[in-house]
Amino acid sequence: MIKLDILAFGAHPDDVELGAGGTIALEVANGKKVGIIDLTRGELGSRGNADIRDKEAIESARILGVEMRMNLGLRDGFFLDNEVNQLEIIKWIRYFQPEVVLCNVINDRHTDHGKASKLVSTACFLAGLRKIETVYDSIAQKEWRPNAIYHYIQDYYHKPDFVVDVENFLDQKLSAIGAFKSQFYSMDQDQNEPQTLISTKAFMDFVMARGLDFGRPINSKFGEGFLIERLIGVNSLFDIK
Repeated sequence: MIKLDILAFGAHPDDVELGAGGTIALEVANGKKVGIIDLTRGELGSRGNADIRDKEAIESARILGVEMRMNLGLRDGFFLDNEVNQLEIIKWIRYFQPEVVLCNVINDRHTDHGKASKLVSTACFLAGLRKIETVYDSIAQKEWRPNAIYHYIQDYYHKPDFVVDVENFLDQKLSAIGAFKSQFYSMDQDQNEPQTLISTKAFMDFVMARGLDFGRPINSKFGEGFLIERLIGVNSLFDIK
């Protein structure tokens, strides 16, 4: 078992990179153990296919330096926040025992993002109830509840509850996003594939503009914004940037 400090969930491969790629690179550089779990293979994406995205996800994970990445293979577009899926996520939360969970924002353009947010958040709570039984490798698991759940902001604008300064990790974030060549803009992209909202240069300009916007109030050139589920406590006023 790998005991993780941070476990990041995404409805689709590339969600985590877009919303929290810089933060993950930062925490890896700080010595934290980070893992990624993608709920679906993104098989309904207009460009490429699931096999291609599997390979792209592996390369992106390498760029970010995470300890592990796995895919639960839920149905893209059709997965539900139900008992079966909750128990599957509970199993992995108990296995990796993260202190912090990152997941999709609750309300976004893609309906899977909101569903994933609720599904993961519910599973995090339920994972702490000892009377819910899960088994891994024929061994009963002990309850485990992460200390915090933070929702990374994606397409729709949300005023963040806090912003992480990732100015020094912008290039790494962009490289991790760029690993998904089938999805996002690149000079050598396949011209036979359909053009989509996220395959245009304008979308990458949007990603940059969002990070610049979040970074400015904290005197950084680039930031990533997150929403919280409960109040954050600090030990000193000087912990705040």
